[in-house]
Amino acid sequence: MPAPHYNPDLLEAARGGDEVAIASLLALAQPDVRRYAQYACSSSEDVKDAVQETLWIISRRVGGLRAVTSFSGWLFAIVRRECSRLARRIMGHPADLAEVENSLLFAHRPALELRIDLARAIQSLPDHYREIVILRDIQERSIGEISQALGRSREAVKANLHRARVLLREYLTR
Repeated sequence: MPAPHYNPDLLEAARGGDEVAIASLLALAQPDVRRYAQYACSSSEDVKDAVQETLWIISRRVGGLRAVTSFSGWLFAIVRRECSRLARRIMGHPADLAEVENSLLFAHRPALELRIDLARAIQSLPDHYREIVILRDIQERSIGEISQALGRSREAVKANLHRARVLLREYLTR
């Protein structure tokens, strides 16, 4: 069950794209987001950035929330990921796929344009990587199913999938 102050009707309306409901939800969620960020982030500056990014992600992605009962957990996961991303940036580590996914570079581009870019990125992969990405991320097969279908070890499939995603990220961010 969602936290008591997250009215299921409000969450449903926000999931449906109601702008007033989304604004109300963001106003209600902000104190929780800030509290989670203060717990998960390493600096006060990171807390501010994580709160802003989390609220932005919620406003864009609430429609994809599968169940209103999972809102609090989803909220905490976003905050934790943003704090982690900010900490990695400070330490000089590369961005992960979540950062590319939430990048402002892609926020205002038409869906068709994004699909074309993604199709080109996938097409640019070597065949053995492309096949694994298609099986895993498009056909949603498990690592075990892919391993069996391709006659490769699970470890090889995981390593190739990781490398393929790195190549996709590089293609999409240049």
